[in-house]
Amino acid sequence: MNQTFRQPDPKAVEGLDLIDAEADSLPTPQPPELRSRAARIVLGASLVLIAFNLRPLFSSLSVLLPEVMQATGLSTTGASLLTTLPVLCLGLFAPFAPRLAQRYGAERTLLGALVLLALGTALRCFEWVPLLFVATFLAGGAIAIGNVLLPGLVKRDFAGSAAVMTGLYTMALCAGSAAAAGLTLPIEHLVTGSWSGALAAWAVPTLVVLLIWIPQALASRRQVSHRGFHVVGLWRDRLAWQVTLFMGLQSALAYCIFGWLAPILRERGFDAATAGAIASVSVMAQVITCLAVPSVAMRLKDQRGINVALVGIAVVALLGILFAPTSTVLFWAILQGIGQGGLIAAAMTLIVLRSPDSHVAAHLSGMAQGVGYMLAAFGPLLVGLIRGWTGSFSESAFLFVALGLGAAMMGFGAGRALHVGGRTIGFDGED
Repeated sequence: MNQTFRQPDPKAVEGLDLIDAEADSLPTPQPPELRSRAARIVLGASLVLIAFNLRPLFSSLSVLLPEVMQATGLSTTGASLLTTLPVLCLGLFAPFAPRLAQRYGAERTLLGALVLLALGTALRCFEWVPLLFVATFLAGGAIAIGNVLLPGLVKRDFAGSAAVMTGLYTMALCAGSAAAAGLTLPIEHLVTGSWSGALAAWAVPTLVVLLIWIPQALASRRQVSHRGFHVVGLWRDRLAWQVTLFMGLQSALAYCIFGWLAPILRERGFDAATAGAIASVSVMAQVITCLAVPSVAMRLKDQRGINVALVGIAVVALLGILFAPTSTVLFWAILQGIGQGGLIAAAMTLIVLRSPDSHVAAHLSGMAQGVGYMLAAFGPLLVGLIRGWTGSFSESAFLFVALGLGAAMMGFGAGRALHVGGRTIGFDGED
């Protein structure tokens, strides 16, 4: 049964999109000892740089997908699977991140994820389709681990400046995606001379941050964690499923954009460089609402209206990208970024607002991201299949509308001012 809603403490939600993957540990892991302001700056910069590297895998491939298909003979179905694979990995590997962090420590687990991300990205330099899938699988799994652990580290180590770090973290995610969309093609033309080299070039910034992170991870004291709490009732709770499906359906729209926006624009007659630039601008526009929506949403009586409005903006803008005159496409791309960025922020905000405590929030986050990303993987896959069956992206409009209707329905339900029915109990059986 859903619990009544109590407005959360503003201090508790200052960094409300940051869920700690180690929240169920006893004792709660403490931040590392920082002896100087310089060390703290290095740590903060490292976390932001890691966030920057969690998105280029998606948008770099999108820009060069036509060249990849032509050079390798990859079918539209194969291209759909390739764009879907990293999203699928987000759902498959996210549940393992808290367990790895509790066993090895979040810093060292994140170090391992960076190694895998650098390796997977670098392996894309080989123009062999099976290895391209293996490389994407490795990098996608690494990103899944980083997605879960990095926000918790930001929240744990910068609790006093969570709002600032949340903004920097969000902007870094968008900047990484936008940079890959806008710079991958120039890298191919001016630096590497090949599509495979341009894809692999994004291993370089990962290697740089890996070298910066190694001494910090190895110097961290390993936390001996013991599971002291567990959460019951979430998987049978209707509201929890509405939050989860809202996360999944809006993510499906987001990864359709990450995977296919540039090819859609190229089909509409834009050259490769212009399509990449428009995709980059669209992603950067997400920053506006990523930063604004959480503070607005928590001040509302409930979030039903803002959830539905953001879905409407994102879907209408997608239809504009598909069918409006090409002279207006930049406007629709920016509008889509504004709507999509707001949806991402709204989905993450609901996880905390619908949770009665941090332990339930951590588990609801795992449920929403694990199931949600598995569902989201079907978005880019279906776009590619529709393109292969019909020879055009135009019919994808039906998919976008269907995803939007589903997201609006789930967002309306998840936006109610209630708490999910899950509750935290200790191993002694007491609440």
